[in-house]
Amino acid sequence: MLRSKPRPITNARGRPDGTQSIARAVSLLKEIAAHNFAGSRLVDLAAHTDLKAATAHRILASLVREGLVMHRRGSRQYFLGPLAYELGLASSMHFNLKEMSAPMLRRLARTTGDTVFLTVRSGADSVVIDRAEGGYPIKVLTQEIGARRPLGSTVGGLALLLELDDEEVEQIVAANTPRLARYGHLSVEVLRRMIGRSRSLGYGLNENDIFEGVTGVGVAIPHGFGRPSAALSVIAISSRWTPERREEVVELLKESARQLGQVLSGE
Repeated sequence: MLRSKPRPITNARGRPDGTQSIARAVSLLKEIAAHNFAGSRLVDLAAHTDLKAATAHRILASLVREGLVMHRRGSRQYFLGPLAYELGLASSMHFNLKEMSAPMLRRLARTTGDTVFLTVRSGADSVVIDRAEGGYPIKVLTQEIGARRPLGSTVGGLALLLELDDEEVEQIVAANTPRLARYGHLSVEVLRRMIGRSRSLGYGLNENDIFEGVTGVGVAIPHGFGRPSAALSVIAISSRWTPERREEVVELLKESARQLGQVLSGE
């Protein structure tokens, strides 16, 4: 069913309401964070946030003045600014999952020989907050720390999708549909197939679905405060994943996730 596009919320003077302006600024910050290593151009930011270029430029100018975004001199690229870093440091005392998980990630990387990722949910997205590299010479480093991607476009995010009910999954898939094609072979059909298969297995599995030759498994980290919001995953070249090894790695991840969940729950 076609839905009409909602009218912009305006105040008595016909200007965008403050909540709408905040939402637009946050959407730009999220998009910049998703590509913070290489930077983002104005034209891409406007297109990916469904904003007019003039509107995006005006908001970005305000974010630059406040220090949340920086625009390198002589470059058309936007990056997160120093204030974003300072705010992250200030909030880290309340979100020490990365510090608590670091020894576990290193141990899993040593045991499996492959790359281990720690992923958290942020709305309809997933963000890698840490990773550890194993000793196997061919490494799969498809996700940068801090990179923001649609839930389900990484195997850690896929594991988190499995924790949601059907209605919420559908809402997230619908919201992310325009972005999925940016990631290899990913599409709505591929994502739905991955979700169905992973539900039957009981863990997230990406088996050459997004990038040929890359396979990964992921499990959510349970805790005593509602639905899981973080996941552990291992990603490697597909030739390393025999059925036996996959089950062995999944069991390692489940046990590690269980232990981390106990720590998060204060047990």
